[in-house]
Amino acid sequence: MEIDRAGLAEFLRLRREALQPEDVGLARGGRRRTGGLRREEAASLSHMSTDYYARIEQQRGPQPSPQMIAAIAQGLHLTLAERDHLFVLAGHAPPPRGGESSHISPGMLRIFDRLHDTPAEVVTELGETLRQTALGTALVGDLTRFEGPERSIGFRWFVDPSSRRIYAEEEHDFLSRLWASGLRDVVTRRGPSSRAARWTRELLDRSDEFARIWGLHEVGLRPRAVKHFVHPELGALELECQTLFEPEQSHALLVYTAAPGSESQEKLRLLSVIGAESFSG
Repeated sequence: MEIDRAGLAEFLRLRREALQPEDVGLARGGRRRTGGLRREEAASLSHMSTDYYARIEQQRGPQPSPQMIAAIAQGLHLTLAERDHLFVLAGHAPPPRGGESSHISPGMLRIFDRLHDTPAEVVTELGETLRQTALGTALVGDLTRFEGPERSIGFRWFVDPSSRRIYAEEEHDFLSRLWASGLRDVVTRRGPSSRAARWTRELLDRSDEFARIWGLHEVGLRPRAVKHFVHPELGALELECQTLFEPEQSHALLVYTAAPGSESQEKLRLLSVIGAESFSG
């Protein structure tokens, strides 16, 4: 496939100009000469330099990689149809949809972008954290930094003991069963050639605990509504979890709140001051 530089540039410009700062969680700021997002804002949302993004809109520079196109599609809050169109314009085959996709829908992003004062995250059906609010990162650390199977909290649970520290110890046995049950559900739906099946085989080789629990064939376990976290500075927090599902991509938005007047609510207030410093390094 060949890149359509003119089509790509025009499509990006039109999508950028159709977005307002408040649509993507940004402050409008001072006077703007034109409507829509500035190029530097689009570049920042896409995690790239303004110069790199500008060259694409100006039909200059090398062909953008699939990774860069995926980042732009997410940064500009494109729909799946728009994302796929963008990939074709850039000369690449569109990535898969469904359970193996990391592209978050615009509707879910619009809700996520408004959760400035709340711990929240967007996760895949395999427990991979795609996005966290700042307070979500302050609560459990940056979970988006992992690569490969370790992106999944369920996978890390069985191969990295340190991943369990953010949960109360009395919850560990249930969570081990929960992750195994959830993985079995995904393997059943996605089949033996899926990532879920490959990760299962790897876990069976690497974790005796997982092999034992997998052998129980438990299915249908559901997460508990109340989560018990352990923060390195603030200690125990008891938070309720509300979940919004996006069925086409099999993504979930998890929002954590504390009961009004509770000790955990006060700790969340303190957490907004402390930030993610406890997890740095």
